Amino acid sequence: MKRRQFMALVGGAAAWPLAASGEQPERVRRIGLLIPYPESDAQNQSRIKAFEQSLQQFGWIAGRNIHVDYRWAAGEAQIQRLAKELVQLAPDVILGQSTPSTRALKGATSSIPIVFVQVTDPVGAGFVKSLARPGSNITGFAMYEPAMGTKWLELLREIAPGVRRVGLLFNPETAPGRGVFFSDAIETAAPSFGVVSTALPVGGAAEIKISIQTFARDPNVGLFVMPDVTTQLHRELIVELAALHRIAAIYSQRFFITSGGLICYGVDTVEQFRQAASYVDRILRGAKPNELPIQAPTKYEMVVNLKTAKALNLIIPHSILLRADEVIE
Repeated sequence: MKRRQFMALVGGAAAWPLAASGEQPERVRRIGLLIPYPESDAQNQSRIKAFEQSLQQFGWIAGRNIHVDYRWAAGEAQIQRLAKELVQLAPDVILGQSTPSTRALKGATSSIPIVFVQVTDPVGAGFVKSLARPGSNITGFAMYEPAMGTKWLELLREIAPGVRRVGLLFNPETAPGRGVFFSDAIETAAPSFGVVSTALPVGGAAEIKISIQTFARDPNVGLFVMPDVTTQLHRELIVELAALHRIAAIYSQRFFITSGGLICYGVDTVEQFRQAASYVDRILRGAKPNELPIQAPTKYEMVVNLKTAKALNLIIPHSILLRADEVIE
């Protein structure tokens, strides 16, 4: 008997018990992930791990009943290409991280369900009609509220009362509302805190270096590092420059502080990925994205780096230390 005939016979025999029992193999569903960071980014890996663990809790196991396609990007051009690549795979649902990723996915498909995370202004970005009724194939978890800017001003006043000017570092191409989502609220509230705000638009590493160096020439300055893909990709450089020029800088996410930054207050992004798994689960079980309202942030975190504070000759008030979720010493 030829080998091909033998293998066909064995394969057929192996299927007899399954057919006789009437059992059907479990259907494998497909999930796509579009991530605007390199795969080597350890901080983002913790978010992905939280998403995967949450999926398992809902009964979705990679290699058994789901297949996950990951696409890692590091730049706008890659995001556009990888979004189209994921759509061509025809997954059952796609998770998009950040505004640029969600924008690229929206342009690539109007039928495949999309769940987003870390999108600051989904209505303003044109992804959904309203928070309560998304009205399309897109839903997800909003990242921030404009009032966050006021909270950063409060923290700056407490930890560095001598600051008179604050720079707002962001990339207009990747920041929410091209930067005005936060800056409008900050500019309005700044006078009541005795400071003047200055926009510091940047496009990449070279512009970040020049912008911070130039801004630091003036005395009594502070820095708000706005949440966008560009500032996150260059977090090590930004933290290094803030330390070099002895600038009290406030960030929106924890990994800036574990990289040596001073203090952060913002949404717990790992928790958002856990929550996103619940929407992916519901969609895989038949829910429509337009039936799932946009969820506002539910968990915030404050992290303080005392070593950095000491290097900047700043004393963190006890009231802040009591409120902090984590203090790095």
